[in-house]
Amino acid sequence: MLGEFELIQRYFMSPQEAHATAGIALGNGDDAALLVPQAGQQLVVSVDTSVVNVHFPHDAPAHAIGHRALAVALSDLAAMGASARWCVMSLTLNHQAFSARSAAEQWLAAYAEGFHALCQQHATALVGGDVTSGTLAIGVTVMGEVPAGKALTRSGAHPGDIVAVTGALGGGAGGLMRWRQGERELADPLLARYLLPQPRLAAGEALRDLATAALDISDGLLADLAHLRNASQVGCALDVDAIPLAEGLQEALGLDAARKAALSGGDDYELLVTLAPEHVETARQRLAKLGVSLTVIGRCTDTPGVTGVAPSDNEGWQHFSGVAP
Repeated sequence: MLGEFELIQRYFMSPQEAHATAGIALGNGDDAALLVPQAGQQLVVSVDTSVVNVHFPHDAPAHAIGHRALAVALSDLAAMGASARWCVMSLTLNHQAFSARSAAEQWLAAYAEGFHALCQQHATALVGGDVTSGTLAIGVTVMGEVPAGKALTRSGAHPGDIVAVTGALGGGAGGLMRWRQGERELADPLLARYLLPQPRLAAGEALRDLATAALDISDGLLADLAHLRNASQVGCALDVDAIPLAEGLQEALGLDAARKAALSGGDDYELLVTLAPEHVETARQRLAKLGVSLTVIGRCTDTPGVTGVAPSDNEGWQHFSGVAP
C-alpha cells in the first residue's frame, strides 16, 4: 500500500498554477489552506460524511464513490443559493481490503477521477484534507460564496407561498433497490440517480432572488419538508398526485411504492423551495434554460402540519433510528 504522503501527492494534489485564479493564496501541501473570498460575498460552509454500507455499497464503483461523496456535500451549497469555490476531504481507507498494491492503486485512481471530475464540473478546488487508515469513510467540507444577505435558508416561507421541487423524486431509493436486485450498469437511470447524484448548484443560484426558503432533499421529501415547515413556522397542503417521479420508478415499483419512495426514500438531492405565487413562472423559465424542471406540489398554510398524506408516510431517513432508506 502507498504511504500517506505519497498517496496524497499522487492522487489529491491540485495543480498549483490554478491557485492564482481560484482565490487560493496557499493550497494543499501545507498545514492549512489560505483562501481569499471575493469582496461583498459571505462564506458558506457545509460538511458531509459518507460511510461504507451506510451511504454507499462497499462494492460500488470507486469513481462513483468519489463523485457521490462530493456531490452530496455540494448539494448543501445549492440549497443556500451559493456558488461552490473550495473543498477539503478526509479519506479513511481500509487498505487491508485490497489483495495487492496494484488493486489499491486502481481503486484510488478511479476514486480520485470521480472526485476531481465533479470538482472541475463545478469549479471547485480541492485545497487540503487528510488520509488515514480504517473503515472506509469520506468526509467532505465544501466552501462557497453567496452575495451578502442573499443566502437561501429554511426559515423564509410564508402562508400562501407555493411549494415546488426541482427535477423528479424517488430515484435515489429506486436506485438503491436496483442495486440490491443486482443491477450494476450505471446507465440504468435509477441506479445513476443513486450513485451519481447531480447537485443543483446552478438552479440554486437561479432561484436565489425568487425563492423564500429552500433546502435540498436528502432525507426524503416529507422529512425535509418538515425541517422547512418547522424553521418557517408554516404548514403545508401537499398534492401527492403532482409529485414528479423519477424515470423508470413507477415501472420498477408500481405507483404506490413509487410515491412512497418519492415521499420518504431520500437520496434525491433535488431542491425543495417555496416561492410567492407570482414568481413561479419566472422561476420555471430560468430553470428551463438550465434544463431543469420545476414542479408545484403544494402550498404553505398557516395551519401546523402537512395535509394530503397519510401519517404513516411521514417518515424519512434518520441516523441511529435503525430505519434504513
